Amino acid sequence: MLNIILVEDDDGDAKSVKRALSRSRIANPVHRLRDGLEALSFLRGEAEELPPEHYVILLDVNMPRMNGHEFMAELRSDPRLHRAVVFMLSTSEDETDIARAYDKNVAGYVLKGNAGMDFLRLIEGVEHYWNIVVLPDMSLSSRPSGA
Repeated sequence: MLNIILVEDDDGDAKSVKRALSRSRIANPVHRLRDGLEALSFLRGEAEELPPEHYVILLDVNMPRMNGHEFMAELRSDPRLHRAVVFMLSTSEDETDIARAYDKNVAGYVLKGNAGMDFLRLIEGVEHYWNIVVLPDMSLSSRPSGA
């Protein structure tokens, strides 16, 4: 089963994402982490709970301690995590932020400002994406080569 890794520091935004998932009848497990450092620790298996084998990351850009861009740089440089599928969520329409996200190979850059029905359609679009594509088994990335 596909898991959703929600990296979001704002409680209100996290509730909005979860509410949109529920309204779209998406019952996939959601793991909410509050910033990039916490997310990396979880994904690297350093937290109490082990990371899932299949997941999509919904990543906020503006967070304390480690923002979304810093997280993406770490993620893409980690040989065990570099294949992760990430959708960035942001209030910023700045072309520099958008280009910076796509330079790190995000699957999509989504504006949070699309509240209400637009946000619900966004979540449904993300669900269609992960139902169509084959996602990498992230547990294979941590195995030694030749295993």
